[in-house]
Amino acid sequence: MDSGFVGHVHALRLALTDPRFDACAVTGAIAVQPGARAALDKAAESAPEGAGPYADRLAAVVETAGTTVQRPELGTLVAAVPATTAERDAAAAAVVAVDDEAVRLRTAVKSRDGFFTTFFISPYSRYIARWCARRGLTPNQVTTASLITALIAAGCAATGERWGYVAAGVLLLVSFVLDCTDGQLARYSLQYSTMGAWLDATFDRAKEYSFYAGLALGAARNGDDVWALALGSMILMTCRHVVDFAFNEANHDATANTSPTAALSDKLDSVGWTVWVRRMIILPIGERWAMIAVLTAVTTPRIVFCALLIGCAFGALYTTAGRVLRSLTRKATRTDRAAQALADLADSGVLAWVRSSAPAKRRPDKAAVWLALAGSVLMVGGAVTRDFRDPWLIGTAVAYAFFSGAAVSRPLKGPLDWLIPPLFRFAEYVTILALAAKSDVPGALPAAFGLVAAVAYHHYDTVYRIRGGSGAPPRWLVRAIGGHEGRVLLTVVLATVLARDAFPVALTAMAVFVALVVLVESIRFWVSSGAPAVHDEGEPA
Repeated sequence: MDSGFVGHVHALRLALTDPRFDACAVTGAIAVQPGARAALDKAAESAPEGAGPYADRLAAVVETAGTTVQRPELGTLVAAVPATTAERDAAAAAVVAVDDEAVRLRTAVKSRDGFFTTFFISPYSRYIARWCARRGLTPNQVTTASLITALIAAGCAATGERWGYVAAGVLLLVSFVLDCTDGQLARYSLQYSTMGAWLDATFDRAKEYSFYAGLALGAARNGDDVWALALGSMILMTCRHVVDFAFNEANHDATANTSPTAALSDKLDSVGWTVWVRRMIILPIGERWAMIAVLTAVTTPRIVFCALLIGCAFGALYTTAGRVLRSLTRKATRTDRAAQALADLADSGVLAWVRSSAPAKRRPDKAAVWLALAGSVLMVGGAVTRDFRDPWLIGTAVAYAFFSGAAVSRPLKGPLDWLIPPLFRFAEYVTILALAAKSDVPGALPAAFGLVAAVAYHHYDTVYRIRGGSGAPPRWLVRAIGGHEGRVLLTVVLATVLARDAFPVALTAMAVFVALVVLVESIRFWVSSGAPAVHDEGEPA
């Protein structure tokens, strides 16, 4: 740090204490993590000469040598090394004119968030985050408190009593406030961590899906079986998120001309009120949790799930249709990295890997998505229309495996190939739901809920590994849990050969096995493997 530095403390905090970047700098200061220490040592040995602060020259040499140097956006914050007395006085006056703490509080909030979160939560949750920071609490502790609160809310909903539903609604909102607070605390105090990335990436879904289970248990106490609705809600939300993730990964580093659809979207964003309307109608997490909390307190679990399914289905159709139009109206050139990310998100088993090792052959750009769509429609159609224990379903599952293997046997660089992972998720999850419902035995749907939850955790874990730059889970893990087509085939075989009463036990055993294998590997990776310290700034929906 240059001895002549003049600026805000928070400007230095952004440059010197953010653990997410190997090297970070502002005017007059540079800091490195262990990963960039060697590059800094080499830069110092070369004794860079020239005008300007020594720290700036070091940063330039480090960056020229190939190490990325993060330069945080300071906005109204000041970071300068004045050369004259007049410049020093001007910089000092600029420091006094800007409230460092106000900027720190404002930037603790996401720049892009939903209407409910922006106007009903963030105005006070940022102060809760500051209160936590001043008392030494960490984001991970707040995240854990949010999870515990949501689990208590689920327990209250499971009572089936009106007081329990009211308490569950209130506690769910408290959990959401804490959920916003943990991210704001991380940004406020720059406490990013590997463990925090894992907790933040998975606990939202654990809280929401646990609450679904609590509502289903509460309804069952009153003689209303809504497990199929609960499982349907979880399937819809998971598939919707996979659409978000797959589309973003496919276009993460793609080069393309601007499509008319994207141009229209940008034009609408310039009209203030349309931004909020478009954010609200897709029912993002803030609006969704508020709706669930209010409806839980004043209505019944069945009404909660029906409203959730209708609202989320509309949001999913709206966003997916827009993305399909964007993909069709622009010529995107996708990279090998994007194609690999989509292949990893597909979660395919051994058959796909065997086919992908064959010599590459040219095929139409849309062939892959049509193969995936055909296989998914075939599988879901068979599961929905065929009787339970119908042996023809095994042949359908085998055909699904071949269709899905063929779909991902070549690099996924087509304009609509990002639809393949959500198609596979839809086929697998709906097959499990349909077979459990058709078995018509007690415990089948709750067991199916547990199995889908365990598999969904694996898919979310895959997403956040890819987004963190660490790659997909190891192939042995995908092989161990069968890949999506292997699990579909096994579920169908179990539904065909087992007695009806044994089917829930088999689903439970599958759920326990998948959960144990996935959780053990996931915890090992996120806690002890040196995964990057990444804090998600753009949680979808």
